[in-house]
Amino acid sequence: MSKIVVLGAAESGVGAALLAKAKGFEVFVSDAAHISDRYKQDLIDARIAFEEGGHDFDAILSADEVVKSPGIPEKAPIIKALHEKNIPVISELEFGARFTKAKFVAITGSNGKTTTTLLTYHLLRMAGLNVGLAGNVGQSLARQVIEDKFEYYVLEVSSFQLDGMYQFKADIAILTNITPDHLDRYEYKFQNYINSKFRVLQNMDKSGYFITYQQDEVVQNELANRTLQTNLLPISLAEKVETGAYSDHDQLHFMLPNGQRFYVAHTSLTINGKHNYLNAMGATLVAALWGVSPEKIEEGLKTFQNAPHRLEEVATINGVRFVNDSKATNVDSVKYALDSFKQPVVLIAGGVDKGNDYSLIENLVLEKVKALVCMGKDNEPLHKAFDGKVTKIVDTYSIADAVREAAHLAENGDVVLLSPACASFDLFRNYEDRGDQFKLQVKHLDDESLHSL
Repeated sequence: MSKIVVLGAAESGVGAALLAKAKGFEVFVSDAAHISDRYKQDLIDARIAFEEGGHDFDAILSADEVVKSPGIPEKAPIIKALHEKNIPVISELEFGARFTKAKFVAITGSNGKTTTTLLTYHLLRMAGLNVGLAGNVGQSLARQVIEDKFEYYVLEVSSFQLDGMYQFKADIAILTNITPDHLDRYEYKFQNYINSKFRVLQNMDKSGYFITYQQDEVVQNELANRTLQTNLLPISLAEKVETGAYSDHDQLHFMLPNGQRFYVAHTSLTINGKHNYLNAMGATLVAALWGVSPEKIEEGLKTFQNAPHRLEEVATINGVRFVNDSKATNVDSVKYALDSFKQPVVLIAGGVDKGNDYSLIENLVLEKVKALVCMGKDNEPLHKAFDGKVTKIVDTYSIADAVREAAHLAENGDVVLLSPACASFDLFRNYEDRGDQFKLQVKHLDDESLHSL
């Protein structure tokens, strides 16, 4: 009996362990941290051996194969030890995909992948396809494959997951864009990160389709140096395309490889901003390729509700809109957010800086940001980028102070936008916690308190 060791006992790890157990493997789960009660009970109920609070190297190094949580870096001592013994280390998605014949759309990119994933899933599900949602959202693929009841899966795939995928083959791949992100995991070499993202194409052939943004220079430069083995479907905001999709001033136009043509009005979308036109084009192409009619697609577009923390409207107080974009953990995400507003913006930004190049948004900030509220333990990178350029910059060190300062600086008709450009781990558990706390603080504001600030 082969032995599978799973490193990390959150959703992906426990899902992989349950699948391995169901398929008859000997299974051992190891987590260097505390395992939550919910996942611990899953392991106990399945009679799966586990440890928490540290790694037993001898037990782990006796594995025939290891399924690793995407949060564990390659430089971790246990991963180095596994590589030294030539023990295969894979991701949960790689493991789960072995046990299903379902079709996959794999969606990756530095920005936009979650919205595109959720919208694609919504369009397919509303059209009646037998579809599952997995990857960075929903239940783990491995957990769902135990019953193997879906014919299609929509997967949001991070670079960390792609790094552990080798035999996985997508039927359709979407690469939304590539901007510098997570470089601390890639030896601070942008090309290493680019290579990781392009792993989404591995094993694809002429039976598949690759959807990507035609105006993304990084992607296009990389494509110029690669031989593409699958069919390219570009999506464009700037020019017409012969096959794929493009946006003009009021419509999204779709041209399918089979000759089908249709369009969708911008007004049919429930998500705003040019970046969301790209997300909608990618999701719509997937649905159309898998046989969903234009009428069903438009119905789905009109009923879609995006996930929290992505340009989420929180409240309007005294004419000031408060918008939660906590998911914006890099500069490119902030670029898309600022581009979505015509009103003056009071921007709340800051956190754990990942080597951000703020020059990428300097022109947008100068054009749209009337005040910058820095929120983090170290606001120096923001000051270095914008001192003398933004009229008003204030420092805060808590979400409560940030919201109060932003409310004080905003006037009727302005937007208070939380779009941090940074990771959240200096003051919060994660970006969801940051967004939830922002929403809570906004709800504490009422008209009287806003006037009195």
